[in-house]
Amino acid sequence: MNEGKTRRLKRIMQSDNRTVIVPMDHGVTVGPIQGLTNMQEITDKLVKGKADAILVHKGIAKRIDTANAGLIVMLSGMSNLSPNVNAKVQVCSVQEAIRIGADAVSLHINVGAQDEDKMLQNLGKVSEECELFGMPLLAMMYPRGPKIQSEHDPTVVAHAARIGAELGADIIKTNYTGNIDTFKTVTESCPAPVVIAGGPKCKSVQEVLQTTSDALKAGAAGLSIGRNIFQCEDPTKITEALAAIVHQNVTVEQAQKILGENC
Repeated sequence: MNEGKTRRLKRIMQSDNRTVIVPMDHGVTVGPIQGLTNMQEITDKLVKGKADAILVHKGIAKRIDTANAGLIVMLSGMSNLSPNVNAKVQVCSVQEAIRIGADAVSLHINVGAQDEDKMLQNLGKVSEECELFGMPLLAMMYPRGPKIQSEHDPTVVAHAARIGAELGADIIKTNYTGNIDTFKTVTESCPAPVVIAGGPKCKSVQEVLQTTSDALKAGAAGLSIGRNIFQCEDPTKITEALAAIVHQNVTVEQAQKILGENC
């Protein structure tokens, strides 16, 4: 790995090679949903909770101060109003992200989608550019498409994660498969660090904490969770509790004590 990537990755991943990333790129896909109306306000709350990195689109990146948290700029997008919502297209270049001051960039790939070929071709191109400029690449690798019966099936999740690593991504974000044993098949077969996605809003904070703890036991390098953090009643406390699980190896019960009655 080149020196630039190494330096920038240290702003995303701590010395334990784990990370707490909060993606807030939802405005392109679904609009200004709950929790994402005032972007600086929510960013401040997450930084206070010790998030390692914030992930946003370029327009928001230009308008917020992430303080000591890393900045990841999302390069791809598509709104849910599109007739082909799974076809993510590139909307920002690596060089533009560099000019904004990004510490890393991200691409969203739907493996199994109708336009998988175009997305994979773009992943390969962006991966080369990231290597050229010393920019870490987070690949969001989701199994989604006509042949995918379950987006949490360990076989297809492992396949999607492996594709991201094979094509040059430095960090892989993908779905949790539901339990420790099956997710081990994903982490053990992927040469790049794997972080779990949050997915839809969970029924309880306990579920978020337990999933994170189990994923780490299965070999995950952390999390990249959005709605289950920024839509929490107290985003600072939930971030702090998750960071304690990820970086301090506290138990779910200990993390709940950090939350108190806040979520």
